[in-house]
Amino acid sequence: MISWRVPALVLLLGAATVWWVPSPWLVLAAILGFVVLAGAADWAMAAPAGEVTLRRSGPTQVRLGESAAVTLSVTNDAVRPMRALVRDAWVPSAGPAEPYAHQLDLDPGETATIETTLTPTRRGDRPASRVSIRSYGPFGLAFRQTTRRRSDAITPPWTLRALPEFRSRRFLPEKLSRLRVIDGQVVTRGRGQGTEFDSLRDYVIGDDPRSIDWRGSARREHMVVKQWRPERDRRVLCVIDTGRTSAGRIGDQPRLDAAIDAALLLAALASHADDRVDLLAVDTETHANVSSSSKRTLLPKLVDAMAPLQPTLVETDFGRVVAEVLAIERKRALVVLFTTLDPGAIGEGLLPVLPKLVSRHTVVVAAVYDTALDVLAGARAGAADLHTAAAAERGLAELRRVRAALTRHGVHVVNAPMESFASAVADKYLDLKAAGKL
Repeated sequence: MISWRVPALVLLLGAATVWWVPSPWLVLAAILGFVVLAGAADWAMAAPAGEVTLRRSGPTQVRLGESAAVTLSVTNDAVRPMRALVRDAWVPSAGPAEPYAHQLDLDPGETATIETTLTPTRRGDRPASRVSIRSYGPFGLAFRQTTRRRSDAITPPWTLRALPEFRSRRFLPEKLSRLRVIDGQVVTRGRGQGTEFDSLRDYVIGDDPRSIDWRGSARREHMVVKQWRPERDRRVLCVIDTGRTSAGRIGDQPRLDAAIDAALLLAALASHADDRVDLLAVDTETHANVSSSSKRTLLPKLVDAMAPLQPTLVETDFGRVVAEVLAIERKRALVVLFTTLDPGAIGEGLLPVLPKLVSRHTVVVAAVYDTALDVLAGARAGAADLHTAAAAERGLAELRRVRAALTRHGVHVVNAPMESFASAVADKYLDLKAAGKL
């Protein structure tokens, strides 16, 4: 292939010839022929671009918002030196690859390594797309080029997994502090919290008379009361709805990403409370199923399982969801269902099968509240705004009806704005734990 230098050189010499020579056409043709022959010779002397060996190394995971450098090793297998421009291209959602291309000068058998820095813009698996190699001749007038795509057997595949950002981890110290208060690990002990016996202490004015241990009081000849602690080794199941409603965006973030963030905060909090945490991501089929593990490995397992989750444009089969939950959790557990309060999906899908779930487990339905409805409902500037406000008011009324229907079935509902959603879910868990309802 001819480099851009060839037409530039022809134009330059042609302009000089036309300016200085009275009959330039014969000279111009000779110059053109010389340049073409030089370009052809340069192309023939360029090292074959396909005679290289490629190898990759580097990280396979990076947290969303952070950068990772993937290394590509290029070995010149040709018998002549190679002056090459190499571009390691990735899918657009892997972020702009920096630098765009790398200049290499390789002797026969020599290996050079190049680093491509990636900053993914979306959660999930981000594969390398292709490697383009442009080998120039010694004069730079022509080049040979080859492109190795990820489907080629000789091209080393590589996938960088962008893990969830876990923004809500900033709430974790506050929630852990409240958990320690509930759990009786600090001086301030909440009286009457929990249902498992902890210890006996002397009665003081203000204690609940129902906590008096009459047998212990008789033995000690003064009043003593029982102290309770929150239950441990309870089960918490996070169920993430990956159906069509999870694709809806609140601000600049999909509902699914908000659910993942809140589930991670809840899992981290519950594991510190010595509760067992499971995860289920489902719509019409199961996309992730993570069983309880140790504190050290729980979050990495959850993060890795949730990273590739994407919304599926199907209606969630809540009958399947309930069947999966009942099969996984045979003992009573806290089931937190991350979904939306869409009247159609909840009314036709969830409510008919909800009694089966509520009879066996404590159920929390967690959904992000769209504050744009309040803004639209408050608009009263003109006729168009009034129509929009009426539609928004109707949406808010349907939302209230759905919440009331879920509450009548004994379901705890968390419906909070995006910025406080994860914190509200964690608070509901702590409230239930403090009340001994897990």
